[in-house]
Amino acid sequence: MTGTVIFDLDGTLIDTEKYFKVFWRQAAAAFGYQMSEEQALLLRSLGRPYAPALLKEWFGEAFDYVAVREYRRKIMKEHLDKVGIELKPCAEQALSWLSKNGYRTAVATATPVERATEQLKQLGIAEYFDEIVSAASLEKGKPAPDVYLYACEKLGENSKDCFAVEDSPNGVLSAYAAGLKVIMVPDQTEPDAELAAKLYACIPSLGELSAVLDVSKFY
Repeated sequence: MTGTVIFDLDGTLIDTEKYFKVFWRQAAAAFGYQMSEEQALLLRSLGRPYAPALLKEWFGEAFDYVAVREYRRKIMKEHLDKVGIELKPCAEQALSWLSKNGYRTAVATATPVERATEQLKQLGIAEYFDEIVSAASLEKGKPAPDVYLYACEKLGENSKDCFAVEDSPNGVLSAYAAGLKVIMVPDQTEPDAELAAKLYACIPSLGELSAVLDVSKFY
């Protein structure tokens, strides 16, 4: 095997991260809370217990995280069922290249496994992945390292020998804390200097992934 690459799902492989920003705000508003766009962006890939704690910090202890999240999931799913989901640019090209060059691949996401699998099948790329793991089954989500460590365990790989491909700050922090080499494909926001220091590479699209991995063979 040449190596192992573990992908985030939303915003990295599929173009759905932009909708989280919209529907978190709509869901909060339905429960009487005003969430700014900046606050919604901070929720990207933020899992338990961090998301509930942050939302209570913003809106008070009475904020019902589970109820608001479930409503956000409902209205976002209804929207995606109408408009469909799309792959991020060059996603299938990158996965095809990895497969042809002997890489193992996995998905590490906050999305429940059943939903993630359904989306990947719908887009015709599920067969590329050796494992699909979700932080939904773990005590701690991103930015904790747990979901990436779990993915590496399922693959039988040492995290230090794996690459992670992420789009958001919380995802980068998770993969970095787990010891993976992190390649960021920014979605919504660019990395600041502190986050950039944790990256193995930062590329504008998945179309650049093969070049980064080819270069990695010489280091």
